[in-house]
Amino acid sequence: MNETIQGTESPEPSEVIRNIIDHSDEELLAIAEPMWADLVKYSNEGEYGKFIRKFSYDLLLGLNEVEVGKQFAKSELTRSLDPDCDFLGFIRRGQHVTCLYRVRSTKKEGEWLGRMVLGYEHGEIRIFAASIF
Repeated sequence: MNETIQGTESPEPSEVIRNIIDHSDEELLAIAEPMWADLVKYSNEGEYGKFIRKFSYDLLLGLNEVEVGKQFAKSELTRSLDPDCDFLGFIRRGQHVTCLYRVRSTKKEGEWLGRMVLGYEHGEIRIFAASIF
């Protein structure tokens, strides 16, 4: 039942915006793991359209598609990510959660830090940033 407060109705449950930081670590891991796996898969395959499909609207607006296209075409690292990575943890801040991974390459020696920032956009969990350092 909706309550009226100062002449306005409270939102329906589907309209309530959740803060992603309120999810438990287990819930976040269940959300983040398949999203990260898709990023690695589509990066390796050079599938730009599939790679960005879960990106937030603001992230898509800020992307320089020419530069991202060059990265897919020329970067040995972004085309040789080992799908077997190590989850390191979460950092919660404001309306976003940063998911951290230890990443390796199938062609280059060493380890990199993978970062994916998740949050809600229009009721859906979206990727607000993704990078490998």
